[in-house]
Amino acid sequence: MDIWTYQAVEYVSVAGEAWLASASEYPSSMRALWEARPWAPAVLPCGRVFDVISMPSVFGRRVLDELWASGPGCGPVAAFRGRTLLFAQPGAAARLRTLLAWEEWARDVPPLLCHGIGDAVTVPPVQRAADATDTAGGRWIVAPDTREPWLPGAPVLLWACVRAARARTPREAGDLLPNTR
Repeated sequence: MDIWTYQAVEYVSVAGEAWLASASEYPSSMRALWEARPWAPAVLPCGRVFDVISMPSVFGRRVLDELWASGPGCGPVAAFRGRTLLFAQPGAAARLRTLLAWEEWARDVPPLLCHGIGDAVTVPPVQRAADATDTAGGRWIVAPDTREPWLPGAPVLLWACVRAARARTPREAGDLLPNTR
């Protein structure tokens, strides 16, 4: 089963849960909340343990494919409300935003929301009921499974975004295809 199927990931590992909770101001309270309600999404601050790059879901899939094809893979990734949330190194959000604004390829990359210090994001539940069909709270595409997951930095994300943007077909890029009749 590939990572894009809707039931690919059912839960976050205990080590991954500890890593997520460490982003909170009160990690033990977050763990207690997840113990009482493991199916509930949570809001966590960015900037200290991770940053989050939010991108349109189709583009997000291309970026993930590029990250895996180029070798490093990716850290945790979630899907929430039609967007892909890619967890990155702290500080990557501000740097990526600056790099994309500065470089000539910025117009080819769809709008990215870069969440860093002072921002917070909603993360999917750490567990899903086996019969859950409602994904309103989001879902994990790549769940955190270790206490110290590898997180991509701004340069790795920049090049993955550029390669993903350049790989679009002409129709997806908004270009008109010539009439072949």
